Amino acid sequence: MADGLPELQHRLQHVFLDQSLLGRALTHRSFSSDHYERLEFLGDSVLNLAVSDLLYIRLGNLSEGDLSRVRANLVKQDTLHQLAVSLGLPQVVKLGEGEVRSGGHKRPSILADVLEALIGAVYLDAGFAKAQGLVHRLFDAVEINPQMEAIGKDPKTELQEWLQGRKMKLPLYKVVGTLGAAHKQSFDVECEIPELRLSERGIGGSRRSGEQAAAAAMLQTLKTKMSHLKNLN
Repeated sequence: MADGLPELQHRLQHVFLDQSLLGRALTHRSFSSDHYERLEFLGDSVLNLAVSDLLYIRLGNLSEGDLSRVRANLVKQDTLHQLAVSLGLPQVVKLGEGEVRSGGHKRPSILADVLEALIGAVYLDAGFAKAQGLVHRLFDAVEINPQMEAIGKDPKTELQEWLQGRKMKLPLYKVVGTLGAAHKQSFDVECEIPELRLSERGIGGSRRSGEQAAAAAMLQTLKTKMSHLKNLN
């Protein structure tokens, strides 16, 4: 077993039945074609559901919109980066030489993505209850209170609330392309609102930042259209 992995599993309080899942969750695309991005995609959804459940229990008096805003603050890159560092992920993530030279072991976007991939790996290895337990343990060390709702909204949250306020479905995000070398990659992400037949694109240094850029572009489009409609009236 690779150096540091037994200790990591002790910190996770989960020993993988399928050790290949753990290895994949820690592998960046610059190191191998068998990398963590699919697990990250899965872990992102598991994380959001587990955090939603946690907030529903702890902050039961908050409205849907306020719960969404608190959740956005908990699953944002900065918070996930801090949790990843506390787990010792910088010491075990596997990166290509170029990414190592550019400081990838310390890059918040990579470490946040690896944490999501680990959550996805636990889900595949042992089911939702185990993954949920991991998420709850991770956030035991994070202060969660109603005042978090006052923190500024990120574009994804603002777009979600705009749509929810109009009884519309949430937007769809997908990576439509990647740009640059593996150690300096950018993600081209599309944000689509099928009900409005609208789509916008955004580019970021990680899938998450690409989604935020696409959401910001969509918000600008919606504001422009709303302003145009007001002028017509």
